[in-house]
Amino acid sequence: MHALNLGILAHVDAGKTSLTERLLHTVGIIDEIGSVDDGSTQTDSLALERQRGITIKSAVVSFEIDDVTVDLIDTPGHPDFIAEVERVLGVLDGAVLVISAVEGVQAQTRVLMRTLRRLRIPTLIFVNKIDRRGADTDRVLRSVAERLTPAIVPMGLVDGLGTRAARAIPHTGAGTDTGTAGLLDVLAAHDDELLASYVEDDTIPYRRLRAALAEQTGRARVHPVFFGSAMTGAGVDDLISGIRDLLPAAGGRPDGPVSGRVFKVERGPAGEKIAYVRMFSGTVRTRDLLTFGDGGEGVLRQGKVTAIDVFERGSARRETSVTAGRIGTLRGLADVRIGDTIGVPGEQSGDPAGTAGTLGSSGPGASAGPAGPQHFSPPTLETVVVPSRPGDKGALHTALTQLAEQDPLIDLRHDETRQEISVSLYGEVQKEVVQATLADEFGLDVGFRETTTICVERPVGSGEAVEFNGKDANPFLATVGLRVDPAPVGSGVEFRLEVELGGMPYAFFKAVEDTVKEVLDQGIHGWQVTDCTVTMTHSGYSPRQSHAHQGFDKSMSSTGADFRGLTPLVLMDALRRAGTQVYEPMHRIRLEAPADTLGALLPVLAGLRAVPQVTETRGGACVLEWSIPAARVHELEQRLPGLTRGEGELEAAFDHYAPVGRGHIPQRPRTDHNPLNRKEYLLNVTRRV
Repeated sequence: MHALNLGILAHVDAGKTSLTERLLHTVGIIDEIGSVDDGSTQTDSLALERQRGITIKSAVVSFEIDDVTVDLIDTPGHPDFIAEVERVLGVLDGAVLVISAVEGVQAQTRVLMRTLRRLRIPTLIFVNKIDRRGADTDRVLRSVAERLTPAIVPMGLVDGLGTRAARAIPHTGAGTDTGTAGLLDVLAAHDDELLASYVEDDTIPYRRLRAALAEQTGRARVHPVFFGSAMTGAGVDDLISGIRDLLPAAGGRPDGPVSGRVFKVERGPAGEKIAYVRMFSGTVRTRDLLTFGDGGEGVLRQGKVTAIDVFERGSARRETSVTAGRIGTLRGLADVRIGDTIGVPGEQSGDPAGTAGTLGSSGPGASAGPAGPQHFSPPTLETVVVPSRPGDKGALHTALTQLAEQDPLIDLRHDETRQEISVSLYGEVQKEVVQATLADEFGLDVGFRETTTICVERPVGSGEAVEFNGKDANPFLATVGLRVDPAPVGSGVEFRLEVELGGMPYAFFKAVEDTVKEVLDQGIHGWQVTDCTVTMTHSGYSPRQSHAHQGFDKSMSSTGADFRGLTPLVLMDALRRAGTQVYEPMHRIRLEAPADTLGALLPVLAGLRAVPQVTETRGGACVLEWSIPAARVHELEQRLPGLTRGEGELEAAFDHYAPVGRGHIPQRPRTDHNPLNRKEYLLNVTRRV
């Protein structure tokens, strides 16, 4: 037996969860197929998922195909829950991307496929709903080739398209089969030896073509396309064969060093943490003492495993161990977080996406985020959560903290001064889900303030500041000098030293570095500062001292608190001298509408501060690819039906940050002790000026 960790991904309503149900029924795991509409599916277990008919949290279910054990992960399709998909990608050996034969390629489909290709995750495409009226597989294939990837291989034909009797007819390689030529054309583009054999012999055995297809699919060079219907079961047997024959098995040695990644954390009935982990190497056993960390804070922690569940034949089963290549749940790790590496950092040799490394630079646009490397855009919206009963503020903080454990990208922001909590969001649907979850699971009735856009700040130039121990008005027993310099877009925040590391205890340097990254969460205008290098130019401390015949005197000797207290003043002084520019998130939109509505669309887009990139007419339709502030996308969505007689199609996805005009620079209320105001800061930190 070998293992395969498989993700099912799709745009919302493409039939992803229904396909999961059909797969489980076909392989004999369930006797009756559940319905998304009725809330009776295996993987939509949350009450809210059953009520709304959408997947909100990823779910794992296991089944066997001959000698292959498949751990299948059903992921959300709605773009508001893309963070849940984000965490799954780093643990996959392969994926099935589901596309509706009626709606075709949609906005989220493009986002997902771009990411799957960038991470080189082997992917099969399943064109679902061939039995639905309006299904058009030829149109879908053209759209896939134009908008996703030309490296596709149709694995069959469809008979009775758009009717309940629709069925998929697989290519067999027989003499009259029309699929062999197309298969050879795509494979030969990536295999010179195969091309040379075809030129010499003019014919290549179908068995060799299938072997080449499996090899190139495993390298994510080509993507087989299957047709079928999750509702009727048409074509699902062919897809199952494709999963078995074309996707690569999980790697890793059970006797190797222990290494895995936590991609999901939930709480059990007693409030205990349950960590979902994909093992890349080694074996974890009950009562093992594990080291884990790098889930966002850069600190290694330890915990003893008290129980292990492994997924077998549709359910989780208590086992004594979980081995390389498999997914299991671990209990007993009280401090575990999403994104943590289990065991030996950097040992995830089986990670197909190359995403198992530890964190690097931090900040919006950086290669790493709160739960490991980020593959999708960061949240661009935030809102303040307001309890209906003022006495629930403490309970609300506890509840949101638990939700943040399950979804770190909601990024809680606690304003001690105003006693308010803000959360980051991808969209309005996510806000509704947070509200319903707080009500159902915690009994908290909450409302929200107006949703606002999350901006970032970047340094304009270089700035430097220093404060010396025992000089001027420095009340801290520390010398700290810092220089802030701009860095390339997307590089995050990097901390460097221009002083000797042996000049003072390492703990003091670490206190400065940690404080720098914490303080840069709020820049001159209150937004997170990113894409900069902070260099420590001066350092100094008071060595351990005491009065005669007395013990250690903290008032005469430097401590980490001195460096943590002084660093914000020096850093913000340097940042103020460098100057910062506020950038707002911009979405790239693709708008397709009747050509005769272009005259009505253009002035509206201009009024929404959209910037043209591509505007062209194709027959009776116009296609516009523009950039637009993220804050204006929702308004465009609301106005589009009236402007295009209901025929407009809009895709929108985060693209970049753009400078905010000098006319109105958005400000964000500070939640710290405000090191921009020295008097206020010292009163708060030292209780004196």
